[in-house]
Amino acid sequence: MTEVKGNRQVSLVAGTIAFFAGFAAVALYGITVHKIEPILHLNIVEAAWLVAIPLVTGAFLRIPFSALVDTWGGRRIIFLQLTISIIGVLGIISTLYKLKSLSDLEAYWLLLLFGALAGTGISIFSSGITYVSYWYPEKKQGTALGIYAGLGNTAPGIFTAIIPYALLSLGLIGAYEGWLAFLVAMTIVFVLIGYDNYYQQLLKRGYSQEEAKSRALALGQEVFPTNAKATLKYAIRKWQTWLLVTMYFTSFGGFEALTEWFPTYWTKYIGISLIEAGILTGIVYSLLAALIRVLGGFLSDKFGGERISIMSYTILIVGSSIMILAHSLPFAITGEIVMAIGMGIANAAVYKLVPKYEPDAVGGASGLVGGLGSAGGLILPPVLAYFVLILGKIGYSLGFSVYIALGLISLIFSVVLWNKYHKFKDKIKVIEATTQSSNKKLT
Repeated sequence: MTEVKGNRQVSLVAGTIAFFAGFAAVALYGITVHKIEPILHLNIVEAAWLVAIPLVTGAFLRIPFSALVDTWGGRRIIFLQLTISIIGVLGIISTLYKLKSLSDLEAYWLLLLFGALAGTGISIFSSGITYVSYWYPEKKQGTALGIYAGLGNTAPGIFTAIIPYALLSLGLIGAYEGWLAFLVAMTIVFVLIGYDNYYQQLLKRGYSQEEAKSRALALGQEVFPTNAKATLKYAIRKWQTWLLVTMYFTSFGGFEALTEWFPTYWTKYIGISLIEAGILTGIVYSLLAALIRVLGGFLSDKFGGERISIMSYTILIVGSSIMILAHSLPFAITGEIVMAIGMGIANAAVYKLVPKYEPDAVGGASGLVGGLGSAGGLILPPVLAYFVLILGKIGYSLGFSVYIALGLISLIFSVVLWNKYHKFKDKIKVIEATTQSSNKKLT
């Protein structure tokens, strides 16, 4: 049918490219703060807020942008998010060029402002989830979204690993200019290959809702957008949404937070170089957590999101416990790897559960879970910094007690959903048995 464009595979590629480009902003200041900190004379808490600021917009804009995909289409919304990100990076570059003419306080606030704008790209996660979800049937969404989120999540790890080298070869401003060029290039690629789902394309061509849905069904589309405001309200009223928000706050928000925090932990607590810290954070932790999310999506499809989330939060608790006890490089690396495995798999498991518990409100639920859940990336780095400020150097290790607490809460919530799911299955079995018995009597 020539009146529609795109297909599942190309749309998955387009969404993943856009998410990868925007999500790199998680690492916006994680490494460069070590160059900015002495220039602006920042203390550890001020530096932590700078590192976390991209997550302000990255977290909270997920909710409206994800819901708006239902009304405006993912192509338009994702392009808008990438454009705002480009403006943010341009602002950072402009501010760095003007550092000599600005006071420390003025420069700090401008970097916070433009960091927040650049962080809009992080919010592509939820709008992209919604965008991809409408291309895939429910039974394949775990794998598709695992690929989307897993590969897209590699961006902070890759950028964290290469930025130290970019700083050495290009300097602080040159590193951000390279970032800008990459972001513009990826935006162009997305615009060229990214299309909305068949249903929304047909609506834009003037078909009625019924005719567009009928034609889209014939083309293989199974999941359809609904009213944005209605899906958000519906998702808010369901208690399962808030369990998923908390679980995602722990795994994904916690993942973002450690991607930002680990460079400081490695350099100031363990005492290694910035380049080594970039490799341990970007490759060993962030990239591993991102890639294993793909496996998490597959496992969630095969064994169920509830069962996999129970397993993954248990692993996270073990890893966090190791980090509290770790005072040497090998021990700390072990804890980091275990935490990465637990968080990466948990991220996939939670988003397998979103369409399962919110089938009539995918857009609204994705925005709430992704938006409020990822707020952990904003809140946790300053919390970890306060541990150090109050307790001194030992606070670097004791701060991981926060992850044990969050892991235990998320583990309990996973068990609650597991019990809820099995009670529902048992009711269905009773109904089926009763129906079969009644049919036998009738015959």
